[in-house]
Amino acid sequence: MLFNRETDYAVRVLKNLSTERPTSISSFVTDEFISEAIAYKVSRKLDKAGIIYGVRGSSGGYVLSRPLTEITLYDVHQAIEPHSLACECLKQDVSCLLNTDRDTCALRKESLRIQENINADLKKHSLGELFDAK
Repeated sequence: MLFNRETDYAVRVLKNLSTERPTSISSFVTDEFISEAIAYKVSRKLDKAGIIYGVRGSSGGYVLSRPLTEITLYDVHQAIEPHSLACECLKQDVSCLLNTDRDTCALRKESLRIQENINADLKKHSLGELFDAK
């Protein structure tokens, strides 16, 4: 499992937002090397996931729904790439070509263990901690 570029862009968008006042996308996209169209695309996904929300009007923009100290890489990854897994066989609708019994397949069990470890690691630190560590 690799983060796609959208997840990277989403983290950069979040780094530029606050919980106090709306921030326009156009105010930081150049500094973050993100096209405005992509920034709006990932912002809509983050909004749909409840991580940020949009404010309309002349002084509108996006606002964090909660502080960066309460948002993890797991939250961002799930908002941007909700169906990304360590192995295709972990998806419910995928049938195994090697073993018809999903519960006894050693490869699936190991893939599930790996996925659980990845999820735990992504949940371990908040974006606030990561940005403060620089």
